[in-house]
Amino acid sequence: MKLKEVIKNLDNPVVSGDTGVEVSFLTSDSREVEKGALFVAVSGGIDGHQFIDKAIELGASAIVAESAPTSEQAEKVAWVHTKRSGKVLAELANTLNNYPSDSLKVIGVTGTNGKTTTTYLIHHIMKDVWRRAGLLGTIKFDDGFNESDATHTTPGAVKMHKILRQMADNECRGVAMEVSSHGLEQHRVGGVNFDVGVFSNLTQDHLDYHGSMDSYFKAKLALFEQMIAMKEAGSEKKSVAVINTDDNYGQRMVKEIDGRMSVWTYGMNAHCDFRFSNIRQTFKGATFQLDVREKSYLVQVPLIGRFNVYNVVSAITACAAAGMKVRDAVKSLTEAPQVPGRMENVGNVNGMSVFVDYAHTPDALRNACGTMRELEPRNLITVFGCGGDRDTQKRPLMGEAAAESSDFCIVTSDNPRSEDPEAIIKMVEEGMRGKKYQAVVDRAEAIESAVKIARPGDAVLIAGKGHETYQQFATETIKFDDRAVARRVLSEFRVGDLKERMAKVKEQEANFHKSPRREEDDRDRR
Repeated sequence: MKLKEVIKNLDNPVVSGDTGVEVSFLTSDSREVEKGALFVAVSGGIDGHQFIDKAIELGASAIVAESAPTSEQAEKVAWVHTKRSGKVLAELANTLNNYPSDSLKVIGVTGTNGKTTTTYLIHHIMKDVWRRAGLLGTIKFDDGFNESDATHTTPGAVKMHKILRQMADNECRGVAMEVSSHGLEQHRVGGVNFDVGVFSNLTQDHLDYHGSMDSYFKAKLALFEQMIAMKEAGSEKKSVAVINTDDNYGQRMVKEIDGRMSVWTYGMNAHCDFRFSNIRQTFKGATFQLDVREKSYLVQVPLIGRFNVYNVVSAITACAAAGMKVRDAVKSLTEAPQVPGRMENVGNVNGMSVFVDYAHTPDALRNACGTMRELEPRNLITVFGCGGDRDTQKRPLMGEAAAESSDFCIVTSDNPRSEDPEAIIKMVEEGMRGKKYQAVVDRAEAIESAVKIARPGDAVLIAGKGHETYQQFATETIKFDDRAVARRVLSEFRVGDLKERMAKVKEQEANFHKSPRREEDDRDRR
């Protein structure tokens, strides 16, 4: 494709040089440049502008940048000068791949918690109803024929449009994708023509990146602003926003976009378009009533947790907004898949159950512990920690969230990265508020301790890493899987070990301690 055809949809670019030059592929990574490449210099943590001369040396046929070329550069390559090269990168990727999302039913899911499970459920329904569908998310990518491990929740713009083109060529009818706040701010989904946008909730997370909850909210709002802009630009899609109005930020989201696009709401409140009630749960799953426009459905899913009911209802609502029948979605979800690392039951021994969940925010951890408590275990033992080099404000809040519903807590390492694991744990301990807990820095030892002190009827929740199969430290990243560790420990138990385990319980309980009450806690009790 010639450069003039690649840039035809850009908004008033300043172009110099030969626009008839052939462009063979697009990249923003100078290490990928070969002869015929269109190199886009994107500003950011690593500024691509400092690699322009390297790209020219490697054979780039044209450059897109936020600066004008020097006289020497102008003699060597065609040049496109634009104000926002990150946004332009997505538009160019869309054009080069012949607008793949236009021929797909695209459902994007954003929010703090629930994105992965919701997209898994939507993808499951799509495959049942439409036979072939794509998936882009935290755990895996599915192009309709092949699955691969995900590298990012939302892939970069170049990869995004390549995958969408592959899905379209593979005759997928639709795609479910997670849309992260980082992905929205960095224009990774730029040019994607969404049919349905889902907003699940907003709770504290990523404030090290966004700075404030207001900025975090605006990053999520960008998904719907993009849908509105696409519609105003002439998209023929009947775009729909699916919003959880039980969430305060969801109510705010509706106010921001209502009147500018179609809005379908879900939740438990009386004004929802898709309203659920009468939730009943066991360790095997949940049932509830779903009311939609004067029709009622009994929904049965092999998933536990009130938060998973929200995920199920958002998936049903999104699929209905994309043109599927509600009853087909409800029927499909009777065999909903177990999402890796999302309230995943990894084993039951001697009447004790172990679950692994990705909960890594205060709200998600509170929900996960609350779900376990609703199942009425004899005791709930929770293993958790906080990642390093991330939002430090949430650490004591994580401690508080775990302590609220747990009988015992074991605070351990998550992905400490460049920070001292013990220092992170001390910040978490500030929120424990007099609850019984134990600090075990080594995560494998923490999981082993939790499983070994559990009695018949107890539940163990291992939270924070979920599906992850690694642990990040300052100098290395090691293989580590909460599920594998828990299964190994469980496999070592035999029925005859019960007396030995009870002795271990008493020994371990002697090591549990209560965090000292802070002065303000004492004042609250006076």
